[in-house]
Amino acid sequence: MASSGQRELTGRGVLAITVGAFSVIIGVNLVMAYVAIDTFPGLEVRNSYVASQGFNDRLARQRALGWTTEADLTGGQLRVTITNPNGSVASLSDLVVTLGRPTTEREDFNPEMRFDGTGYVADVDIDYGNWNLLLSANAADGTEYRQRIGLIHHR
Repeated sequence: MASSGQRELTGRGVLAITVGAFSVIIGVNLVMAYVAIDTFPGLEVRNSYVASQGFNDRLARQRALGWTTEADLTGGQLRVTITNPNGSVASLSDLVVTLGRPTTEREDFNPEMRFDGTGYVADVDIDYGNWNLLLSANAADGTEYRQRIGLIHHR
């Protein structure tokens, strides 16, 4: 016996609840998928086949330099040190640095790097979390030097 004011739960009611719940779940999933696809750049190069041509040769020339790259994000400052095999600062030109998030291009920027005698530094005002440092430079002999370094900026 149903108490007054309550209706009996019927098959139509259960169907309405089920359809409503799955509609919400599917709707949220579609929104999340759209946002994920919209914010992820996903494109490293326009044509991977063309980019792969000569990759091994470029890599061999870069490795032959024997350079070591270290990067650090501390106290609002980005520091990049590139050293040659004997431990002194590598002689390079045309240094271009891009700092950005791994999953979106929205926060990418090119900090203004300056040489302080031991490495390259830039003041950066960034949020905490994971960052990618992309750097490109040329050796004195014209060899292209490229590195991608993952960094974590703590609060």
